Amino acid sequence: MSPIFGERNKMKGWLFGNLQLVSSVIKVPIYFIIFSFGVVFAALSLERVRWCTVSQQEHSKCNDMSKAFARAGILPRLECTEGGSAANCTQMIKDYLADAVTLNGRLIYQAGKEHGLKPVVGEVYDQEIGTSYYAVAVVKKGSNITINSLKGIRSCHTGINRTAGWDVPVGYLIDSGRITAMGCDLPKAVSEYFNASCVPGANSANYPASLCQLCKGDLSGQKKCQGNSQEQYYDYSGAFRCLAEDAGAVAFVKHSTVPEHTDGRTLSSWAQNLRSQDFQLLCRNGSTADVTEWRTCHLARIPARAVVVRPDTDGTVIFQLLNQGQQRFNDAGAKFQMFDSTAYGAQNLIFRDSTTELIAITSQNYQAWLGDEYLHAMEGLSCDPNTLPESLNWCVISTEEIWKCGEMATSFRKKNLKPEIQCISAKTKEECMELIQKKESDVVALGGADIYTAGKTYGLVPAAGESYSADDNSNAYYAVALVKRNPSNAFSISDLKGKKSCHTGLGRTAGWNIPIGMLIKKGIIKPKDCNIPQAVSEFFSASCVPSANLDNYPSKLCQLCIGDDSGNNKCSASSQERYYSYSGAFRCLAQDSGDVAFVKHSTVFENTDGKNTESWARNLKSSDFQLLCRNGARAEVTQFAQCYLARVPAQAIMVRPDTNIFAIYGLLDKAQEYFGNDSNGNGFKMFDSSTFHGKNLIFKDSAVEIVPVKERRTYKEWLESEYIESLEGMQTPQCSGSAPALERSWTRGEVLRMLLQCMGSQGEKDGESTLELAQRSLPAEALCGHPH
Repeated sequence: MSPIFGERNKMKGWLFGNLQLVSSVIKVPIYFIIFSFGVVFAALSLERVRWCTVSQQEHSKCNDMSKAFARAGILPRLECTEGGSAANCTQMIKDYLADAVTLNGRLIYQAGKEHGLKPVVGEVYDQEIGTSYYAVAVVKKGSNITINSLKGIRSCHTGINRTAGWDVPVGYLIDSGRITAMGCDLPKAVSEYFNASCVPGANSANYPASLCQLCKGDLSGQKKCQGNSQEQYYDYSGAFRCLAEDAGAVAFVKHSTVPEHTDGRTLSSWAQNLRSQDFQLLCRNGSTADVTEWRTCHLARIPARAVVVRPDTDGTVIFQLLNQGQQRFNDAGAKFQMFDSTAYGAQNLIFRDSTTELIAITSQNYQAWLGDEYLHAMEGLSCDPNTLPESLNWCVISTEEIWKCGEMATSFRKKNLKPEIQCISAKTKEECMELIQKKESDVVALGGADIYTAGKTYGLVPAAGESYSADDNSNAYYAVALVKRNPSNAFSISDLKGKKSCHTGLGRTAGWNIPIGMLIKKGIIKPKDCNIPQAVSEFFSASCVPSANLDNYPSKLCQLCIGDDSGNNKCSASSQERYYSYSGAFRCLAQDSGDVAFVKHSTVFENTDGKNTESWARNLKSSDFQLLCRNGARAEVTQFAQCYLARVPAQAIMVRPDTNIFAIYGLLDKAQEYFGNDSNGNGFKMFDSSTFHGKNLIFKDSAVEIVPVKERRTYKEWLESEYIESLEGMQTPQCSGSAPALERSWTRGEVLRMLLQCMGSQGEKDGESTLELAQRSLPAEALCGHPH
């Protein structure tokens, strides 16, 4: 007996030897304890490996492999267990009724995600370890088609549910937000995205007719759209032929398809005059490439098949078993052939017939084996109509929002949008987060600081976001530090102490929370007793911070303010203070009252080069100003995307991690076709709250569309590090509750909540929200300024 199994037997003996003692102490029957320890024994008991087979033919091959291994003395003993299907096998392995099965990429994804199974042994083919092939999108050269312009064109596919022809391209297009699937009806979503298609096998009544529209059938025009070779546009060669004959404009095939059917490499009459140089690949980044560049230009690398086991199974033992087998039964002279299935009248039984070698998977992690590209495609395909709830509980927090939500639910229902909306009321946004965490609600729309709380405290994730510009699909703006160009005094972000500062207003995002939070987080400003205003007044020599004119605020925060034309209303948080808001803070800088202005990236462009005709701005040039970067450099104002304090995120739709984000976005994207335009004739307006006598109800009124989250799938990815740093900077002071400038003592939780309330996200029509704290029970003036 090998040492490893000897050690296991010692461990089992020790456990059994102590069970009676445990039973007598805790007064539980010993058979119950034995049952409870079944998982442990199963993990330890690898004196045999029970291989799960997915078909009768595979079971026959497995039995022969078991006998061959036994004759060769290969251990542990191999036994064969009938599963009947891959799905059954993964469930049986999870339930300790089997130990191993070989799966393809999609099934590895499902087994890993749903049952926690891990890949331990991988197949190797001729090309490279871990790769069977690459899925590519092919077009004719000169067509001017890119991955971003596929909507509305004609498409050719190898077959329904085929890996390169359906799973990867459809999954990728859904995952990247290009295809939206309301109700997770993927075939319908594809039929609406492409003008017409040939998807062999999609010929039943369950599929939209357009998926078979381009198919050719057999030589007599019969068998159209069959999922076999009777359809001339079936499989890799057929999908490419569909493109070559101009039936479709894009073909989803594998990387070797074009070389195999061009330049005289095939005898098929349709391909005789085809040249590979007349075709090109569509790359994920929007570019195109020659068909030889498939390693760098593809939709996804398709992973090789792998053997999966339970997490508690020693993958080394499985590999040692199979490695001994391949060393003896992979030669031409061996009676049993591990990588040949012809003797059983089938192909790819247990292992693919093209396998040249089995290797140990060191990571034993399904995500790593599948790779990011394929993994994301599978996540896109995970939108399953059978797992969707009948209704989606949307959480709202005010009477006005309840009215709007009710109207939204009714309007969506009239258009048969799925899942249906149900409205759930809560007192606060944080209560909404808690309800969603407890699965008593499903969805809530939140701004930046609330997204932070929802993600960090309640584990919620973004499912969709808002965009506020139809031109650039923007769902954020940049908070920047603006200065005058001055070669003789080119100070940096590290030299701000003692400078004069211009702010849009107290508690405003770009003008206060972002810059002050960042400076606190970096340790440049160090508040005492949570008194941020006092610390800011001591850091800058003078400032204009509109609305900081309260008795308990340092007067230096209003020192640079000028009020209205009569000198009244100085430091007021309104247009009566000429240095208020974005244009006002910029004017404070332009008129040399301050040395630095904290504004948003577009402010300088809106007030220079003739864009602002007011006398103070008429002769200003954007080239006379620069940005201060976080790394200590300066940059031109046009470089705001690289030189900013923080990217201020848009509002997001937040859900639990187990909620399918593609179903949420699919619903909202379809809804905005009917209700997204404020002038739509369908009654309800998603981005207008005036009918309900409110502002920014559910969605921001300034939103123009709902957009996919794409790669930004966690609260950290949505908010980005600089914004989070600013948020945390406003929270870091160890608030004692005894700050002398405050009128009362606050608990730490109250102070943090007020600070979060101060942090506005994407704003109203002018781009940045004013404080909306009047409806809150906590007076936030002490830290944030007056609610407006």
